[in-house]
Amino acid sequence: MIERPTPIEQAAPPTFETLLRTVEEMDTPDGFKAELIRGKIIVSPWSMRRYYLPMTALREQLQAHAPEGHVADIGPFLFEFPAAGRAYGPDLYVVEKANFEGDGRHLDGAALSLVAEFTSISTRDADWTEKLDVYGSLVPVHLVVDMQGSEITCFADPSPHGYQSRKTVPFGKPLGVPEPFGFDIDTSGF
Repeated sequence: MIERPTPIEQAAPPTFETLLRTVEEMDTPDGFKAELIRGKIIVSPWSMRRYYLPMTALREQLQAHAPEGHVADIGPFLFEFPAAGRAYGPDLYVVEKANFEGDGRHLDGAALSLVAEFTSISTRDADWTEKLDVYGSLVPVHLVVDMQGSEITCFADPSPHGYQSRKTVPFGKPLGVPEPFGFDIDTSGF
């Protein structure tokens, strides 16, 4: 008997839409969220309880300065970035209220005016690289609240090559947030 190699046919990688549908159908355990990061479904825990007070303080400040028709919140929603094949559930976001009309579970990432990610040991890498790259081409303002480094960074002026502006301050110092917000964040409670 002569043995011949038999090629193994590999299935094509799942499409962005297929991955989104899979995330939607997942029964994610309480306290966890699923995101599409680097073309994979990643399940991670929601932020620790010690993050709640800084998140709430930041949300209240952002809501007071949000553009007309926008809302600041910390809800469990997935925002789609189809051109990048990604979908993220930011820790905090400011988005057009009209984005919540209609059916469906995913929101349009292009409607975001700001996202904030609070780093943790398990998400720090994605917050500083993967998400920064995707947000940097579309979202006007991105805040990275580095809970391990006790500092906050504001990225602004998105472009096809990423954000053109970056400013970092330690917790306790004010951080300027450019238009469409135009105010200084009080980080003393972080």
